[in-house]
Amino acid sequence: MSRHTLQPRADRPDVAEAAIGWDRPLATFFFQAFATADGDGEDRVLEWRGTAPGELPTPEAAIAVAAGYAEIPEHMAATLGADRAATADQVDTPWQTRLKQRLFGP
Repeated sequence: MSRHTLQPRADRPDVAEAAIGWDRPLATFFFQAFATADGDGEDRVLEWRGTAPGELPTPEAAIAVAAGYAEIPEHMAATLGADRAATADQVDTPWQTRLKQRLFGP
């Protein structure tokens, strides 16, 4: 799994933190945006995509979501592609396989 912190867009003062990356076990890219902490000190989720297998299948799909919240570095698509390629020879452990079957079905 990879995770890259992104700079929130200047026109999105509600975004405190943004991240994009590759989740090998779910075979999806992901994007997360969090708002500043609320009264109980917990960050509030603004957007969290890439939580289901294959939901964001390409770097460009994740970047399209992220672009509404964060500045996208020029080479982010290539970086994310390299993240995926770096895990191409990895396979799920038996535990990961069972867990995914429980969460998402066979």
